[in-house]
Amino acid sequence: MRLLEDRATELQQRYGISYRITGIASRRMGWIANPNGLDSALLAPNPSPLLDVSRAAAPAPHADVHSWLAAARADVVFEATSLNVENGQPAVDHIRAALEHGAHAITANKGPIVHAYRELRDLAATRGKRFLFESTVMDGVPIFSLFDQLPALRLQGFHGVLNSTTNVILSEMEQGLSFDEALKKAQALGVAETDASHDIDGWDAAVKTAALITVLLDVPIRLDQIEREGIRDLTPSAVRNARRDGWLFKLVCRARRTFSRNPAGVEVRGIEASVRPEKILSTQPMARISGTSSYLCFETDIFPGLAITEDNPGLYATAYGMLADLVRAVT
Repeated sequence: MRLLEDRATELQQRYGISYRITGIASRRMGWIANPNGLDSALLAPNPSPLLDVSRAAAPAPHADVHSWLAAARADVVFEATSLNVENGQPAVDHIRAALEHGAHAITANKGPIVHAYRELRDLAATRGKRFLFESTVMDGVPIFSLFDQLPALRLQGFHGVLNSTTNVILSEMEQGLSFDEALKKAQALGVAETDASHDIDGWDAAVKTAALITVLLDVPIRLDQIEREGIRDLTPSAVRNARRDGWLFKLVCRARRTFSRNPAGVEVRGIEASVRPEKILSTQPMARISGTSSYLCFETDIFPGLAITEDNPGLYATAYGMLADLVRAVT
């Protein structure tokens, strides 16, 4: 909301976009909507617990996403629930409902890309709407939309560092902290969750890898088809010794197309993908990624190495990806 308000004049003057917030849903407030616009007090980052939601929303809260969408008369829906690695819910159902309602759907949740991308993409096309998700990988950096500007380019694979929590932990272990001390520091910085197992065990990186494969390589892939190893078993001595010898450990995501022939001589195409700690020579670009920075290098037939680096993104980075998707959807 803050970024929308901050860019409201530019959106209007440059793109002809004006907006009002007609619905909001959260665990605390439930599904509330008002087609005339919601009370600004509801849209504050931390609305007062004393706020009378029913009066501010007018009408009363709704029972589910479908009645909420109808009451809000939504043209665009931003979906930002937490990642469910197993099945992508409830985000998949929210996005499906938004598209069926006739709204553009924009999400920062990787789950729907991994578990229901083709279904949602095709539903959006059928309804003449957009299903956009630029904020799911590397915050608001234009990873997915980049290839809209590169027609007829053949993507063969990619590699990169895409998880901030493990990056911070490994950087701190290089400086002498134990694994537990480095994790506590990442949590104190707000980079790691209280339960950081999804990051430490490589699930977050694997989901991002699967999303990139599914969309950019156009090959559906299950998470269990990605070789996954986290950083939990790395010892401080191994990390420090590698650094002493000119190498740095990073949790690296990799994917590439494969080509082989079966016994009948028919060409079989597939994908090899992995997420695992790797020692990277300190002079390589990927080794210089530290803190909350990210790095992604695409391997194509025209550009052997097309790399994007995101250097310690700020507070608005993920929100910017959703804002950019809004502009793409409605202009």
